[in-house]
Amino acid sequence: MSIPSPADEALVCSARGCRATAVWALEWNNPRLHDAERRKTWLACADHRGSLGDFLDARGFLRTVTPVPASPTLDM
Repeated sequence: MSIPSPADEALVCSARGCRATAVWALEWNNPRLHDAERRKTWLACADHRGSLGDFLDARGFLRTVTPVPASPTLDM
């Protein structure tokens, strides 16, 4: 029996209660707490990309949104 490595596991959306596969990476930081170069990452499925991004953007935290490597988003 082999133990799956974290790289083998599907990335899951960061939205509360969502277990869908993440296809977007939302990089953010809180400028009052973090250095300008520091980035934290929330993952989002297609359904939650907008709501998670809007939440971060309304607070001035959202820095970049990029497709998760190997996600179908890259094929769009």
